Amino acid sequence: MINCPHIPKDFEDTILSTWGQKGRAWLDRLPSLIDTYTERWGLTIRSPLPSPSYSFVAFVKTPDATDAVLKMAVPNPELHTEVDALRAFAGGPAVPLLEADPDHGALLLQRISPGTPLTEIEDDEYAIAIAASLIGDLPVAPPEGNVFPTVERWARAFDRLRTRFGGSTGPVPAHLVDKAERLLTELQATERERALLHGDLHHRNILLSEEDGWLAIDPKGVIGDPVYEAARLQHNPIPGLLKTPSPRAVAQRRVEILAAVLEEDPARLLGWAFFDAVLAACWSVEEDGRQLDHHLACVRLLDELVG
Repeated sequence: MINCPHIPKDFEDTILSTWGQKGRAWLDRLPSLIDTYTERWGLTIRSPLPSPSYSFVAFVKTPDATDAVLKMAVPNPELHTEVDALRAFAGGPAVPLLEADPDHGALLLQRISPGTPLTEIEDDEYAIAIAASLIGDLPVAPPEGNVFPTVERWARAFDRLRTRFGGSTGPVPAHLVDKAERLLTELQATERERALLHGDLHHRNILLSEEDGWLAIDPKGVIGDPVYEAARLQHNPIPGLLKTPSPRAVAQRRVEILAAVLEEDPARLLGWAFFDAVLAACWSVEEDGRQLDHHLACVRLLDELVG
């Protein structure tokens, strides 16, 4: 297995805490999987990313000397929707997909160079304006016969939370969950259209390409109101917003910029952001809870702005 680089300990810990025994079995197979797909796709590994999160990622060369990225992840439904979303976004401001075998957790993506993340833009207003331009170009009409989840399906996390805590909402205040559900109903009543969205568009998932400008990576793929695409930008990246001298002023200014660029109602933008922040808190409870305090702080901040 000459192609397999060292697997960092913190990466192993993340996989085990997220996937349990399934993750352990996948980690045991990972060296063989890397070897299989480097051979199948004729890849030469240049260097792995030093601090992977939920996927093993390495810079590679293809047989025709194209710079690419090999991504290996525990097989799961979101990997399938990521592949399908990237195929649907082809030709738009998203990273090109070169090869994929989501059943075995393998993706080959074109390398974005220099790959500067939007988090490195220190001027928050400028960064949000860049992201807003992607939101205007990225969503596409839902592909015919698609199996993408909908925002409504994502919202079932609220019911799962109540089931888990015997009718209460556990560490997520009930009045905030109730408000998110009310806003979802109100926002859906004023939808003008539905689209395939990235679903996780925040600063770390937007990279600079020297040739193609700013591109989105790592889509989740979800069907919903195009205005929802701007939601995650308003409370991410973690913990950026809350570390600013005036989080409320920054959040308010983000809404103003998004509303101006997208020509959307600020109230709808804020409503979707609040809903998404509550949803993120619920998901955090379902996972390991490490980011719960951050998400709840963002929920409270956005709650003040929504009114």
